[in-house]
Amino acid sequence: LFSPSGLTHESHKKDVEQVYLRCSEGSIEWMYPTGALIVNLRPNTSPASYKHLTVCIKPFKDSAGANIYLEKTGELKLLVRDGDRSPSKVYCFSYDQGGLFVEATPQQDISRKITGFQYELMNKGLASDLHTVSAPCRPCSDTEVLLAVCTSDFVIRGSIRDVTNEEEEQESIIHVGVNKLYRQKSKVFQLTGESGNWRGQIKTLLECGVRPGDGEFLFTGRMHFGEARLGCAPRFKDFQRMYKEAKDKGLNPCEIGPD
Repeated sequence: LFSPSGLTHESHKKDVEQVYLRCSEGSIEWMYPTGALIVNLRPNTSPASYKHLTVCIKPFKDSAGANIYLEKTGELKLLVRDGDRSPSKVYCFSYDQGGLFVEATPQQDISRKITGFQYELMNKGLASDLHTVSAPCRPCSDTEVLLAVCTSDFVIRGSIRDVTNEEEEQESIIHVGVNKLYRQKSKVFQLTGESGNWRGQIKTLLECGVRPGDGEFLFTGRMHFGEARLGCAPRFKDFQRMYKEAKDKGLNPCEIGPD
């Protein structure tokens, strides 16, 4: 978390401050914004790999007081307008398209304003998977499921306990009861005190029309801005079939372990 304050620059409202961030993910919270910030993302990887990176930012819900631009060689392209209240909207661009220029907007009382956003740097292929606009709800092929088991941030066997639809954010929250936890990158799925069962939440697009129902599924997906996002989710019996077929032929890309 990088958290500068504009109050230290109150007498220099046109100041431009440069910041350099080395982490691949994090957040910026600019309190009482005045002047501007140039945000330079410099991950601890080889500069040769920069061209393969995508940057995504997600403004805080109550972010206010500044416009966020994409800046390259002095040219500015508006990315997020001050006061834009698009819930949960994520803005992505290629690393080589430029850096972030955050410019404070004129305010009568800057002490009431905080501009903030989360950011993530990721491989371009992963970014396109998370933000694909073509057939985002289509079922995965057998090959895609088997690959997802090997590469996903979480892989669980479980059931859909409930689904909460958030119309404003155009998302559905799948409340999952976990029967077997194969892998998780972050502690999204946890033991609950009352029942001693593993439970957690996975988000997906509202348009996918997920409904509560019987049966077990193999849920896979990615962590994105601290949330579990649904990837491939076949019925578990279908996964067992495709996994056995691939294993018999020596074509399964990785072992998932005994059930």
